[in-house]
Amino acid sequence: MAVYTHVSAEALAAFLARYDVGELISAKGIAEGVENSNYLVDTTLGRFILTLYEKRVAADDLPFFMALLDHLDAKGLPVPPAIKDREGREIQELEGRPACLIKFLPGVSLSHPTPAQALAAGDAMGAMHRAVADFTPTRPNTMGIDTWRPLFERCGRSLDDIAAGLHDDLASALEAVEANWCGADFDRSAIHADLFPDNVLMRSDQVSGLIDFYFACTDIRVYDLAVMHTAWSFDAKGENFDAKVGEALIAGYERHFPLSAFERAQFNTLASGACIRFALSRAWDWLNKPADALVVRKDPLAYMRRLKHYDAELVKRSV
Repeated sequence: MAVYTHVSAEALAAFLARYDVGELISAKGIAEGVENSNYLVDTTLGRFILTLYEKRVAADDLPFFMALLDHLDAKGLPVPPAIKDREGREIQELEGRPACLIKFLPGVSLSHPTPAQALAAGDAMGAMHRAVADFTPTRPNTMGIDTWRPLFERCGRSLDDIAAGLHDDLASALEAVEANWCGADFDRSAIHADLFPDNVLMRSDQVSGLIDFYFACTDIRVYDLAVMHTAWSFDAKGENFDAKVGEALIAGYERHFPLSAFERAQFNTLASGACIRFALSRAWDWLNKPADALVVRKDPLAYMRRLKHYDAELVKRSV
């Protein structure tokens, strides 16, 4: 979440008038994240999230995201569907951007998840994947493996402005992952593709919300778990790996989908790919962040450090 587009109180009040949600009391920009503009909105009838979709989220993709959230909500999963206005519309326009008013979910996102919390989060991802077994809409992964090399080339030698040698390190890692990727051999489904700790709301050791589905797509099911593993099993800088958190995450997921021998053998390749994906997208954002955006810039090197862990595990298995 972030704020790129600023919304006046007058424009927001007029927007809310389309809904049966009461009158505006206050609105506060949410600085975390990098994708869309988000506000925490309080009205006389409750609390909501206002999201304005920025350039990385294509308006044509919004019906897929809304349909997925509606599907998961109907299955009883703790997700935030969009609120419909009086005419039954979920997708609006505000300040020249597609916009939605979204259900607010209580809970807190974690900075240092425990194994118990990771177990619950892995279980929630498994339940989500089981719930989409009959979800028929599809969407390509716009940040999937086919996009990594083009993004790497767009960043180019500017990567070395972030850290000396980053360009060549990413080039070598990308070549290795591309050579070992077995994408056609995995089960595929709708996935979240970005289930970081800040996209999981917790109450104590229980999951109260799965949020921010704007990278959701159709891709390798267990890749979703690999993305989660890279995000949950390390500290924010990617320097310290917590094996117990990683093991708990997988154990929770396996309550729904036990990993096959093939998936276990390929897991570190998938996780290395996830590290490359997030290192590249963070690097691009680092190099191209608008000067006036209220947004927390994330360090791509934190994912290069994670990458070294998965590469080392691959070496161990090969000897």
